[in-house]
Amino acid sequence: MASTQRPRRPTADADTRPTPGTVLDRLSRGPGRAARITHTEHLPPREGRHAVWPDRIRTDVVAAIQAAGIEHPWEHQAAAAEHALNGTSVVVATGTASGKSLAYLAPVLSSLADGAQAPNGRGETALYLAPTKALAADQRRAVRALAAPLGNAVRPAVYDGDTPVEEREWIRQYANYVLTNPDMLHRGILPAHPRWSSFLRSLRYVVIDECHTYRGVFGSHVAQVLRRLRRLCARYGSDPVFLLASATAGDPAAAASRLTGLPVTEVVDDASPRGEAVFALWEPPLTELSGERGAPVRRTATAETADLLTDLVVQGVRTVAFVRSRRGAELIALIAQERLAAVDRSLPGRVAAYRGGYLPEERRALERALHSGELLGLAATTALELGVDVSGLDAVLIAGYPGTRASLWQQAGRAGRSGQGALAVLIARDDPLDTYLVHHPEALFRQPVEATVLDPDNPYVLAPHLCAAAAELPLTEPDLALFGPAAADLLPQLESAKLLRRRATAWHWTRRERASDLADIRGGGGRPVQIVEAGTGRLLGTVDESASHTAVHDGAVHLHQGRTYLVQHLDLEDSVALVEEADPPFSTTARDTTSITVLDTEAEVPWGAARLCYGSVEVTNQVVSYLRRKLITGEVLGEAKLDLPPRTLRTRAVWWTVTEDQLDEARINPEILGGALHAAEHASIGLLPLFATCDRWDIGGVSVPLHPDTLLPTVFVYDGHPGGAGFAERAFHTARAWLTATRDAIAACECEGGCPSCIQSPKCGNGNDPLHKRGAVRLLTRLLAGAPPQ
Repeated sequence: MASTQRPRRPTADADTRPTPGTVLDRLSRGPGRAARITHTEHLPPREGRHAVWPDRIRTDVVAAIQAAGIEHPWEHQAAAAEHALNGTSVVVATGTASGKSLAYLAPVLSSLADGAQAPNGRGETALYLAPTKALAADQRRAVRALAAPLGNAVRPAVYDGDTPVEEREWIRQYANYVLTNPDMLHRGILPAHPRWSSFLRSLRYVVIDECHTYRGVFGSHVAQVLRRLRRLCARYGSDPVFLLASATAGDPAAAASRLTGLPVTEVVDDASPRGEAVFALWEPPLTELSGERGAPVRRTATAETADLLTDLVVQGVRTVAFVRSRRGAELIALIAQERLAAVDRSLPGRVAAYRGGYLPEERRALERALHSGELLGLAATTALELGVDVSGLDAVLIAGYPGTRASLWQQAGRAGRSGQGALAVLIARDDPLDTYLVHHPEALFRQPVEATVLDPDNPYVLAPHLCAAAAELPLTEPDLALFGPAAADLLPQLESAKLLRRRATAWHWTRRERASDLADIRGGGGRPVQIVEAGTGRLLGTVDESASHTAVHDGAVHLHQGRTYLVQHLDLEDSVALVEEADPPFSTTARDTTSITVLDTEAEVPWGAARLCYGSVEVTNQVVSYLRRKLITGEVLGEAKLDLPPRTLRTRAVWWTVTEDQLDEARINPEILGGALHAAEHASIGLLPLFATCDRWDIGGVSVPLHPDTLLPTVFVYDGHPGGAGFAERAFHTARAWLTATRDAIAACECEGGCPSCIQSPKCGNGNDPLHKRGAVRLLTRLLAGAPPQ
């Protein structure tokens, strides 16, 4: 959470605000709209349970908290503070708006105030890590407000890529609460640790906010950055306590321990009160249009969300619409603005988009407008999900399942943070997982949230951090235990590659370049591609190198701040995409082709005559063309070829094979085999996020009627990150439940021959051809008949 806990007091207009049920009723009054609501979940209000602060929290800190309107802490806040004061690392994993930030701020502020009179003028220090710049900036505002009665005892400062150079030296010397992000810790602070020596020597607490976001490759990188931090702290004589805050998550103590490398105690009993909440599942209607291969097409979640956002703004309901992509956020804001202009000319200016890739001054202006209430509606990517604490929001629209239950509840919890009622609406995309969820609400409301998946021992992650650690301080044998069991085996390889050199009892970094540049902790790889307006040379923003082939290829449509641009040329050598402003009546979607080679089979389980396997693979992928689609309807207008180089990826995969006899038993003849395998592959990718903390865009798949490595019909699902991210491994261990849900989702779809809601994929490199829906159901049924119980 980004700010301190707010008092639960009625606001002046609390009685005039419509209830969540009333708002939903108004939304459903349009033609055919009531039928779009597939389920409504009512979450009753909950009373809070108070406690008292531990005696060791300074009285002036308690007084400052009370001056902010918070008379007593909730039980979970007091429990977490007690652990922190005892020197025990702790993770607070309670619901959104439950006051997690105050649970760690109370002991942190007390510690900083204790040391305010130290001879060096600094005393103890604390480090705060957030996954986004906006969250760190919001935390600083909250800390300044809360700590104001303490005078100069608490000196918070944000240290990130936007911090002016002239402020950085003051922060290093005098700030005692430094707020940053893992990227800056990795690239800016740890490599320059001698300049941070007094801060690190006095480091008492490390706060890791929104720690559930550190999953997959990003989480694995952050885990190694934290091990490097702990190593340097030990060098300077400190042993900080880690205080972590997480949205409700499965087994948070284990995830926090894997992230930090330390034993962590969990506090999970949420004692905060909650206002009434209504959560609706919304399925857009079928249109008269037909898509690829004549499949029926539903109205897009983008168009549906834009309509709902428009209606809510007209009602004066303060709303954030969370959108999966940057382009989607821009489109929803643009469509809503156009429709609001027809209602009231003053309303379009009260809706905007918010996404990553904006320039810092643009982000700050939007954050201020949202704080002040000047904006009534915002279409945002997950950059805002964690970015800004906004009280007074009444509704949240979620355009497409965000990938995990943890993210779903995190986004839904943005509304109702002042204790008022809240409405959340999940608008399904034309996608197998979304369709499954809106018709199986128990999968959302009756299941625990997922456990966080990360793999710090991934050699593609660990190797560059060993180099970075050696550059910070020569790496010794006793250090290796800190970095995990895989570290010792990697060192000879790093020596052979002449990245490290052993001298006496330590390994040294001997190259001129910065070792920290070897690791891109966001997992993108390569330097960001700059998006430049061709006519003026103006920098519009950036896109990750890994996404550039699909996002800013020649001919791609790019949206920025409500304006539409066409990409004239993507220069891969200089990492620049030249664009010009345009107004095309279409969007673009990249197409690619993929092949896969088995490198090593690490585990294999017989499923009758079939086999389920897990291991290392090499994937070769190439973007070959792009589709032009009509705005709003998504109808395909045409396809254009592209000439981009192939990319190779070594990663982990789960795969299954079937025999000729099983194909005969399932009535799968050679004519439909490719389509049955392909359909099963698409649907299984779509359903995997229900079982692993991943997004369908984090994973990929390949299906082959006769694969050269297995010599059998084979379906692969692989992690889309070098070395793997833990998703395929999770799929291997939950394969029975995962593939059962896949089969059931295909079978339950009402379409005749397959559609985007069951077996068609938006990222298929083969144009969703061939696909055979009934063959996929028969094939999966036969496969599952031999599956052992899990």
